[in-house]
Amino acid sequence: MLVRDPNCARREWHCLMPRQAVIRAIRSSLPAARLTNEALAQEFGDWGVEKIRQKTGIAERGLAGPDECASDLGLAAARRLFEEGVCHPDEIDFLLFCTQSPDYFLPTTACLMQTKLGLRTDCGALDYNLGCSGYVYGLALAKGLIETGQAHSVLLVVAETYSKYIRPEDRSVRTIFGDGAAATLISAMERPLEHIGPFVFGTDGTGARHLMVEVGGHRCRVGGQGSAADPEASPFLHMDGPEIFNFTLESVPVVVEQLLAKSGLSMDEVALFVFHQANRFMLEALRRKIRIPAERFLINLESYGNTVSATIPMALELALREGQVAAGAPVLLVGFGVGYSWAGTIVRFI
Repeated sequence: MLVRDPNCARREWHCLMPRQAVIRAIRSSLPAARLTNEALAQEFGDWGVEKIRQKTGIAERGLAGPDECASDLGLAAARRLFEEGVCHPDEIDFLLFCTQSPDYFLPTTACLMQTKLGLRTDCGALDYNLGCSGYVYGLALAKGLIETGQAHSVLLVVAETYSKYIRPEDRSVRTIFGDGAAATLISAMERPLEHIGPFVFGTDGTGARHLMVEVGGHRCRVGGQGSAADPEASPFLHMDGPEIFNFTLESVPVVVEQLLAKSGLSMDEVALFVFHQANRFMLEALRRKIRIPAERFLINLESYGNTVSATIPMALELALREGQVAAGAPVLLVGFGVGYSWAGTIVRFI
């Protein structure tokens, strides 16, 4: 935007850089307990340690304790930002909390986190329920709050404890999912270029049944109880792996194509591709189909497992710590999964 300096006798115009939402820092948190391939192999018998690792790309996963909730993991991640001096609780104007395993139906878990983190009482706080696409959606919400002047700094926390939904004998999901959380500080800065965006979103509710916990909400509170309940409904996580795989191979390449078109970037100009860390088999299939060079495609789930909405920020935290992303270089993010829901964006770090 060009403005004229009223204090200047000459007609001089100055360029004011626009207000942009910028990711300042990311910190993650894992539960203390771990579920290793060795422990799973002992239970399953015919699935050995290497077979599990080859199929999933995972060696161990975080495992929340009986009394440990997603909010506890999210609080630990957020406190790392404060304890490491990245920011102070008083700086936060809005708390966004993404989870599919909230503490209660009500109140909003973000309200409980606000007081535990010592955030101001004039701070906004809300939960939103999304899975594997949740981090990218959160970036979009934070960007909207910041760039419309409603907030200066947003704390985006994503956390899941899917292990609490998993039937112990269900090896197809128990070998994949892990519990974890990440906290991202997003603030307003005057920058010449957009640092978060553009975005691509997508939803197809016809795929909802392929990744679902049927029992627990008001549609079916208890299996076999009440007029709307299904006597066959399960309180455990159901995942139709082949259907999810097919959906992913169809949707993610389109997201990448749309993002490149909206951003005006070519494949070669993207410094790093960071997709939802579902499992190694799926990620490698996507990389080959989209023809992304291995050196610019991040896979980081060996020590964490699939932590749902937290996989992308956890991978980004590692990439930033190890210097894999240069300042200002475009990084392409895509989240996809339960819903069906998907979202992609381009981010640049300072």
